Amino acid sequence: MDKFDRIYQLHAILRDRRTPIGRSDLVRRLECSEPTCYRSIRIMREFLGAPLEYDEALGGYYYDRGAAGGTYELPGLWFNAHELQALFVFDRLFESLEPGLLGEHLAPLAKRVNELLEHKRLGLSEAARRVRVIGMAARPAGQWFQTLAGATLQRRMLQITYHGRTRNEVTGRVVSPQRLVHYRDNWLLDAWCHLRKGLRTFSIDRVKSAKELQEPAREIPDAELDAYFASAYGIFAGKANKTAILRFSAERARWVADERWHPRHSCRGLIEAAISPCPSVRFHG
Repeated sequence: MDKFDRIYQLHAILRDRRTPIGRSDLVRRLECSEPTCYRSIRIMREFLGAPLEYDEALGGYYYDRGAAGGTYELPGLWFNAHELQALFVFDRLFESLEPGLLGEHLAPLAKRVNELLEHKRLGLSEAARRVRVIGMAARPAGQWFQTLAGATLQRRMLQITYHGRTRNEVTGRVVSPQRLVHYRDNWLLDAWCHLRKGLRTFSIDRVKSAKELQEPAREIPDAELDAYFASAYGIFAGKANKTAILRFSAERARWVADERWHPRHSCRGLIEAAISPCPSVRFHG
């Protein structure tokens, strides 16, 4: 049994009892040795602030409910060692994708979990130094990212001011956000544009203002979104109906075959990648 799970079980035993429980009973129920049981009790007391007391007369451990102000609960969310590692690696990854995006909201949780990790020796304090996500040519998402993300998740329409790169025009749009996409180190918004009456991709760094509206967003089926966006993302819009054949030497083909260039490419001594015939890049709508 993992020591995190053992502490959780010890808490469950003490929380559900109204009378003290003896050492031998604890050892039996926790399926561990006496020294291990003592270590779990010490962690509960010293690091988790549990009001865990020992009754000499009755020879058992109990929660002092008066000291706990009623009922004691384990602090915050409870994860095992592997879940904590995944959580912190995810935090570092997300900070690399968009610095500060969730920092304000996760700070209280991160502080509390950090306090626990200092005593678990899980090596998670090394995450910031040992995990690196290196972005190339990334553009800042800008101040409107959270507004766009909130409307996308809450399924609300958005009113935006957008400066398109291709035509160098600033237009006002009402859009129904469908997906946030992190593609080649930049954030994009796939949406139904009510001005153009069609699906469009907006580069989030080019959004100059954004306001979440009360109207529900128009829902586009996933299959339709995939057909329009996924087949040639970041290149052309629309369904691909042409095939490009790239030929490689035998020496280079060994390395190319190990790479994933496109969701629908295939390698048989050559690379086939579906490319749309549409001549216009999607980012201007």
